[in-house]
Amino acid sequence: QVQLVESGGGLVQAGGSLRLSCAASERTFSSYVMGWFRQAPGNEREFVCAIRWSDLSTYYADSVKGRFTISRDNAKNTVYLQMNSLKPDDTAVYYCAAQTGGYGSSWYVYPSLYDYWGQGTQVTVSS
Repeated sequence: QVQLVESGGGLVQAGGSLRLSCAASERTFSSYVMGWFRQAPGNEREFVCAIRWSDLSTYYADSVKGRFTISRDNAKNTVYLQMNSLKPDDTAVYYCAAQTGGYGSSWYVYPSLYDYWGQGTQVTVSS
């Protein structure tokens, strides 16, 4: 059972930056896709970005493209989400997740296809 622990959330002004981290309990990422999702009150959980561990391919939602960057540190078994130029619309609980099913990239946006989830970290962007 893989455990994922997010950290790095907080309160930031619009235009500011935050870096989220997602640490895994074991080194099992070689065949995984790691994703970041977010959920604002009253909204469904939405895809933010993903990284394929094996070849570092990355995928982003249009709403964050050019502002957010996903990366990973293999030695630390950690995935990062660097968020720049934050907007109030980015306010949400952010979750990291691991997908192990070997799906194609078009399936990375579906939260139901992820097998493991972190507990979430709150990001609040003030205007």
